[in-house]
Amino acid sequence: MGPADDLPDDEKPTPPARKRAASKKASPAAKASAAQSPAKKSAAKKSPAKKAPAKKAAAKKLPTKKAAETPTTADSPEQAASPEQPASSEPAPAPAPPTPPRPRKRPDGRFRRQELVSQPTTSPIPKPANRDPRRIQQRVAVVIPAKDEARRIAATVRSAKSIPQVDLVLVVDDGSEDNTQHIARDAGAVVVRHSHNRGKAAAMETGAAVVAMRDTPERPPRLLLFIDADLGETAVNTAPLIPPVAEHAADFAIALLPPQSGAGGRGIVVAAARKGIAQLTGWAPTQPLSGMRCLTRAAFEAATPLARGWGVETGMTIDLLRQGYVAVEVPCDLRHRPSGNDLGGQLHRAAQYRDVKLAISARQVRGAAGALKRAVTPKALREP
Repeated sequence: MGPADDLPDDEKPTPPARKRAASKKASPAAKASAAQSPAKKSAAKKSPAKKAPAKKAAAKKLPTKKAAETPTTADSPEQAASPEQPASSEPAPAPAPPTPPRPRKRPDGRFRRQELVSQPTTSPIPKPANRDPRRIQQRVAVVIPAKDEARRIAATVRSAKSIPQVDLVLVVDDGSEDNTQHIARDAGAVVVRHSHNRGKAAAMETGAAVVAMRDTPERPPRLLLFIDADLGETAVNTAPLIPPVAEHAADFAIALLPPQSGAGGRGIVVAAARKGIAQLTGWAPTQPLSGMRCLTRAAFEAATPLARGWGVETGMTIDLLRQGYVAVEVPCDLRHRPSGNDLGGQLHRAAQYRDVKLAISARQVRGAAGALKRAVTPKALREP
């Protein structure tokens, strides 16, 4: 008795001969389905190979961006049920229409500022930001030292007010004995007065101080344009002195006057001033005594204290050139009252010569003292 004899009859294994007989007794329908199954299996094996080229071709035709945005569909229920690609019942969103290219010009024909326009062409263009107030046009103040100039001060003030960029005309009455201050005020000038005569240099310093009080920190300091009180209607011709200084081409500009009719000088004072400036600075100006000058606030403060008397122009030129400031001479069509050959004219030129020589001598002594100090002081203790 073997191990199979203990099993019931329905659980006993069928001998191989019986299996063959059972297969022979199978129905013709089963044989037909069995015959078709290999064909299905071969078709299932061959179908992925046929679909693969079609998918690759479709992937080549679609753009990369759209292929990334379009959701992929499952090829079989097994792929739809896989956790990696869950099936969604919502339809895929339609792709957004392409944005039309923005025209380069506005409807009115003007070019659009691309950095400011972020909306379609139908939206209004935003306004640019406000400019820095420090970049507004440079203002100029005219300073007119005057003494007993009642006859010509009104014409000078009115002419100076018409100079471009001038917003302040200041008259410094240096102890006049006539009606200069009232006439200048009636002509539209701001007037300050010295109780007694203090000289042209003091009048220039007073005028510059008053202009500084009227300057505001929100705007750059005004340029200073010094002119003589006897220029009359030709004062407007000092306008060419402003652009070189306003455009930073020079730190101060000096007016070159044409020959004046009635002048009785022989050029002795002018030659002395030119020679002194050339010896101390290396630059020989054509008209070193010209009182019409435009300079920056920094240049004026660098030239103070000013030389006394009629040597103020000579001393200012020497001091500024020694400190590295740039000067330029500009031709201007100006007419003023010259000194004649009478006794008053001779005394005036003598006083000019005296003050010019004093200004030059003081700066020669100052230069020698500075050179001696630098020679004695060790290099380690010198100021940078």
